[in-house]
Amino acid sequence: MKLKTLLTGCMAGIWALSACTSSPALQDYSSYVNPFIGTGGHGHTFPGAVVPHGMIQPSPDTRIDGWDACSGYHYSDSTINGFSHTHLSGTGCCDYGDVLLMPTVGKQDYQPTGATNQQLAYASAFSHQNETAEPGYYSVFLDRYGVKAELTATKRAAIHRYTFPDSREAGFVLDFDYSLQRQTNKEMEIEVISDTEIIGRKKTMYWAFDQVINFYAKFSKPFTYTLVTDSVALDEGGKMLPTCKVLLHFDTKKDEEVFVKVGVSAVDTDGARKNVETEIADWNFDKVRTNARKAWNEYLSKIDITTEDKEDKTVFYTALYHTAISPNLMTDADGRYLGMDLQVHQGDTLQPMYTIFSLWDTFRALHPLMTIIDPELNNQFVKSLIKKHEEGGIFPMWDMASNYTGTMIGYHAVPVIVDAYMKGYRDFDVQTAYQACLRAAEYDTAGIKCPALVLPHLMPQAKYYKNTLGYVPCDKDNESVAKALEYAYDDWCISVFADALNDQPNKEKYARFAKGYENYFDPSTRFMRGLDSQKKWRTPFNPRSSTHRNDDYCEGTAWQWTWFVPHDIEGLVKLMGGKDAFAGKLDSLFTAESSLEGETTSADISGLIGQYAHGNEPSHHVIHMYNYIDRPWQTQQLVDSVFRSQYANAIDGLSGNEDCGQMSAWYVLNAMGFYQVCPGKPVYSIGRPAFDKAVVNLTNGKKFTVNVVNNSKENKYIKSIKLNGKSLDKPFFTHDDIVAGSTLEIEMTGQPVSTN
Repeated sequence: MKLKTLLTGCMAGIWALSACTSSPALQDYSSYVNPFIGTGGHGHTFPGAVVPHGMIQPSPDTRIDGWDACSGYHYSDSTINGFSHTHLSGTGCCDYGDVLLMPTVGKQDYQPTGATNQQLAYASAFSHQNETAEPGYYSVFLDRYGVKAELTATKRAAIHRYTFPDSREAGFVLDFDYSLQRQTNKEMEIEVISDTEIIGRKKTMYWAFDQVINFYAKFSKPFTYTLVTDSVALDEGGKMLPTCKVLLHFDTKKDEEVFVKVGVSAVDTDGARKNVETEIADWNFDKVRTNARKAWNEYLSKIDITTEDKEDKTVFYTALYHTAISPNLMTDADGRYLGMDLQVHQGDTLQPMYTIFSLWDTFRALHPLMTIIDPELNNQFVKSLIKKHEEGGIFPMWDMASNYTGTMIGYHAVPVIVDAYMKGYRDFDVQTAYQACLRAAEYDTAGIKCPALVLPHLMPQAKYYKNTLGYVPCDKDNESVAKALEYAYDDWCISVFADALNDQPNKEKYARFAKGYENYFDPSTRFMRGLDSQKKWRTPFNPRSSTHRNDDYCEGTAWQWTWFVPHDIEGLVKLMGGKDAFAGKLDSLFTAESSLEGETTSADISGLIGQYAHGNEPSHHVIHMYNYIDRPWQTQQLVDSVFRSQYANAIDGLSGNEDCGQMSAWYVLNAMGFYQVCPGKPVYSIGRPAFDKAVVNLTNGKKFTVNVVNNSKENKYIKSIKLNGKSLDKPFFTHDDIVAGSTLEIEMTGQPVSTN
């Protein structure tokens, strides 16, 4: 990865603010966060204002189309289209960008600029020198209009502050037909209900087939307005598209501040209004900003680190920040929410529902991290997933605004639930959860409430073949090898769950399925390969070959996917001929040439060290496999290499999509010195700690401490490990050790230390 200019200049405003907002009762952890990390390259993060797991994410939109528009913002851009209120963090697919608001001075241009133009007619130039982002706050100066824009938020509402110049032609454009990627507006209504209030409702179709958004906007200054609802074409002769904009007009004096409060809801406009009135009763912008920062400090205070390296500290706390952007709150202030059946349900704000579950990514590290730093919140996520099963007929694979998308593969709500259960967090309906896990593993299309086009992805025939033939033929289903390997792992999780619940028949059944990975290992090439319905290997075979989302793998190659057997590393070692043979093959992963072959290679295969791809999730457990074959120094060396090459305090300081907290959770765990290779098995593998000390402030009142002796950039190898004063012979410890408030002492050295 090529890292660009570090953002020391952009951080200056944050350091200055921290000096006047720090509290003696709580350290100002927010001052270490740089929300611009990942806004360049392909990180796909956004810099706008949000509180932990908030429903609303007001943020600037600098582009509309393309892969790097997934969050609406890219640091390389020099114009802003406006500030919309819903955004995804770090995803590889795009949606949202709802309720765009833009202050204007002078003539309000709003006509289409063309289907390929990234700038809207009312867009403004801006400079990063006049832009600030920190947890819960964003500001920028809009050069075209001479207006300073500021944003902050609560859980369910946002408040804007705009400082205008002297003008008789000031105002706003509220663009309701706008969305990222120019989504299809299936339904759209807007109403000006007073000279300070506007409400609206629409349903869009894009990644989410039926995304419903309602809003309520309250302005501090009365306005006159022009409603624009004529259909227009983006280009001459093009398809006529519905328009829904409100052009607001008022006079302003020099430096006059105009405030706007915005609430959103998936239920109705009344829910959006209540969200505003409940959480932002007045116009005190600074109070909301202070409370947002306080909420972030409380979240970030879950982990204390000790280091003299300010850059590493910023990388760490920004990573921890990114782990709390999603899942997002879905329950309104009155307890109502939109369910997976797309019906309104009355719920409870004390037991809220969440959305944005990027489970293919986050089962690996984000949810395991949550079981450590906030198991109660993770339990709420589990309850949400169970409720989604009840409402929609099956667990979601990728839940987007209470929509089944069928995106990615596997049934990874299962390991999230099983991991929590096996760690002792069981404050949910265990029997319902268990039956839902069994349901997810079976091929049955009945009773699932999703669009017809989604169903084959949500319930792929690969499950049928896995359950009947014992493997997934590559000529019968796409991405057969990746699906089968993930099914084997998910089925292992079910076998563990069944065992814990004394269901012996299902324990044995799913334990057999968990061995299904063995079918795909070709001893002649020593790779996992596609096997057709005649049980013949797919030919030709090239382990570097990638055809994005249209081959035997998923966003990867045979090089990356051969290692996905986290539940049975011992079995994989045996398949490869023992520890020495396994080590040789694993070594070659990191030393092979990094080139890929194919006409449509996956852009997700990034952050390459040899053929190890840290920029995408299938590789995330692989480095720790050396610990299982008695070569821990290689795990330590490679974890250190990832720290130095894949993460930085830079706009492109992430080697791939941030993926809703997964890329950051990997760093948070490994920087503390450990990683969970197999969620569902409450064991942590020790790697290379990045800091002199890390303390997890557990919710049970205890502290789990990692003390690192003789730590330095040069000393990347472990000399000795003690847990509560007792030497560890193997680089592993358990979740119970964490919960008990143990102390892990790791002594570092500059040379590899053999365990033999």
